[in-house]
Amino acid sequence: MRWIWMSLTAACVLAACVTINVYFPAAAAEEAADQFIDEVIGPKGAAANGGGGWAFSFSLISSAHAQADIDINTPAIREIQARMSERFKSTLEAQFDAGAVGFTHDGLVEVRDAAAIALAQRARVNAAVAEDNRDRNAVYREIAVANGHPEWEAEIRQTFARRWLERARSGWYHKDAQGNWQRKS
Repeated sequence: MRWIWMSLTAACVLAACVTINVYFPAAAAEEAADQFIDEVIGPKGAAANGGGGWAFSFSLISSAHAQADIDINTPAIREIQARMSERFKSTLEAQFDAGAVGFTHDGLVEVRDAAAIALAQRARVNAAVAEDNRDRNAVYREIAVANGHPEWEAEIRQTFARRWLERARSGWYHKDAQGNWQRKS
């Protein structure tokens, strides 16, 4: 009987050592998203003020309570953030403010009202929206890969989509999953 308990105990210890399920760190992802977004559009509810670095990391906690810091301050992410910030300041900010573009429910941007864009600027705005969406898709993928969990890309995208809306300025538009545009109050 004693050898059964010892075998069972050994099996449990072995299983505990090999089975570490890492869950998606939603709160840490929200914090990272907020920091990234603030660098692109400025702090929540305020006009973009530029400046400031944004090095950060967040922790992942496994079911075995092991912690690991994962640095997502990679050159690729910094490069994407810089492009998005510059594009926002030079082209997209005025379009968000005018209600011409808005956020979609899946973390992208879309032209909402082409008539609100001066004819001479439409091609430039359409190009900026397309470039911004390429960068958004790239940053969601890059964050997942940088964290060693490419399977998290959809969850990172969802987290960012929620945080873009949360940090949007009053008066900006967003499109819900049913395709309806709503104005943030």
